[in-house]
This record gives sequence, structure tokens and C-alpha cells, in this order.
Amino acid sequence: MPSEKKPVARGRCLCGGVSFEVTSEIPDVTYCHCKQCRIWHGNAVGYTGCRTEDLTFTSDTTLKWFSSSEKAIRGFCTECGSSLFWKEKETPFISFTAGCLDEPTGLTSKSHIFVASAGDYYEIDDTLQKFDGDHTELV
Repeated sequence: MPSEKKPVARGRCLCGGVSFEVTSEIPDVTYCHCKQCRIWHGNAVGYTGCRTEDLTFTSDTTLKWFSSSEKAIRGFCTECGSSLFWKEKETPFISFTAGCLDEPTGLTSKSHIFVASAGDYYEIDDTLQKFDGDHTELV
């Protein structure tokens, strides 16, 4: 009988209706400034992620998926409204907000993506790597 992998990270929505565990190391945080993320979260958002097979829901009673484009779906809690997940439909990876993870996360910030579509009401003035569009380094 194979041994179960221990979780290296846990996350949840605000009310706890959606909770999950990740059994693989997760990359440092990338901030997305695309218009869809800014609308979905209310501003730029920090994401990390893992292979879909390394994420297990311990509760998904209030999880709902929304097809936000031809290419991607987004997951959120129908009870508290927490916006948690972004998943490209045709890939084996899932991204989740760094803010939903239990602390300490051990993560650091590494980059910004879609800076060309950042809001006109803020400056990205740190020394992290910046990419005008997508960057496959996220997961």
C-alpha cells in the first residue's frame, strides 16, 4: 500500500466551505495585473500553484467554477465569495491565491505578469521581474 503524501501547504476560503491541501512544493508568488484578475479580485493578485494531481479538496461544498474565457476557469466560494483559483482548461496545473494559504507559507514574491495591462491607479515600483504578458514560470 503506497504511503500518503503529507501536505506541504493548506488553504481555504474565508468561511471554510472550500479548503484544500497541496502535497508538492509550490513556487514563489507571481502577481497578476491582467484586467480579468483585477476585476475578479478587486485588484492585482498574488498567485502560486501546483500540478492539479497534487491538490486535494478537504471541503468543496461551496466551490463553484466559472468559465471566465475560452481558455480558463476560475473557482470561488458561493457562501463567502472568496475568489481562490485560476485554471487553464488544457493544462495539468492549477493556480491559487497566495492569500488563501495558511501561514507561515515560506513563500516570497518573485515576479509580476501582465504589467502592460496594470491599472492606471497604481505603480509597480519594486525590483521583481516584470513581464508584459503571461509567463509560464508561475507553476
